[in-house]
Amino acid sequence: MNPLTQLKQIRVLPLLIATALIVLATFTAAPARATTGCGTTNTNLLSPVTAGFFPDGLLKLMCNEVRDLGWKFKMDVKGDSDLYVTKLTFDPGGQTGWHSHPGPSLVTVIEGTLTVYHDDCTFETFSAGESFTDLGCGDIHDVRNEGATEAIDVAVQIVPHGAPRRIDVNDPGCANVPACPPF
Repeated sequence: MNPLTQLKQIRVLPLLIATALIVLATFTAAPARATTGCGTTNTNLLSPVTAGFFPDGLLKLMCNEVRDLGWKFKMDVKGDSDLYVTKLTFDPGGQTGWHSHPGPSLVTVIEGTLTVYHDDCTFETFSAGESFTDLGCGDIHDVRNEGATEAIDVAVQIVPHGAPRRIDVNDPGCANVPACPPF
């Protein structure tokens, strides 16, 4: 092979590779970004304490009142836990953004109406006086106030000690969940 031809081929190869990488980067879908909430205010109802602390073994509870009250409760948490009690106020159009929690939440709407969107794009609506649970542990959702007046909920959450209370996640691409309006 002619040394001049071999030199030209070697110089062309990096240009071909660079062009291929640029084309690939241009036409490869970028992952959705985590969504931030808007139009919401969190109030820690345990303040000045950040969270309640329950050492391992303290959340091993059972109450069997099926015979008298038709009710049975069992909780057996392994490991140290933190308890949060939070009031979340939503302006009209406010939303939490897509997120999950590392543990369960018990939520009661105390004013207005809230819509909970799930990552499969289904939703449920809850009005004042209604409650819902969030298992956490990867249960992805976005809570929105789609009404014209303020909405408020109170959430009680139990999470592993030291874990963040909320884990932001990428938008799953639900077309029926609008982005935050300008506030």
